[in-house]
Amino acid sequence: MPGSTVPKLFLFPPLTLVIGGAASGKSALAERLVVATGRPRRYVATAEAWDDEMAARIAAHRARRDGWTTVEAPHDLAGALAGAAAGEAVLVDCATLWLTNRMLAGADPAAEAAALAAALAACAAPVVVVTNEVGQGIVPDNALARAFRDAQGRLNQRLAAAAGRVVLVTAGLPLALKGGLPGGDW
Repeated sequence: MPGSTVPKLFLFPPLTLVIGGAASGKSALAERLVVATGRPRRYVATAEAWDDEMAARIAAHRARRDGWTTVEAPHDLAGALAGAAAGEAVLVDCATLWLTNRMLAGADPAAEAAALAAALAACAAPVVVVTNEVGQGIVPDNALARAFRDAQGRLNQRLAAAAGRVVLVTAGLPLALKGGLPGGDW
């Protein structure tokens, strides 16, 4: 991310959505936004380590999170959000892996999105959700991948509509789509 200055504390909307492509810098930006609140930090992790490469990715993310309370929630995101205290700031990383986990478990994506929206609205703490933009590539060649792409797109639209701040990250650069970025070097 450009610069390393964290701005002074700022007003934090109940929901912030940070969206971008793979390896765009969205998780690092989301972490910086949560740190900038000055609140105790809760990290809700949705990834599961199915192979060595994914385990290494998870380890790299964990190494960046000194001072965070981590909750592993690859499936029960609503429960993890319900456990957040009002004085905390919560980072969910990421909605894409969570939706993948739920769909592979046979869950209905529309029902899952509705339950997540309700859990976010009821969460006592402000939440930053990281998600992937998956609809800018080619049309997938199989039904499951197309169903996932469509479900993820609908989930992203729902989250963006509910969010007070939406930030697109590409090549490590943030672009506020809704609600603006607080002052400082992001």
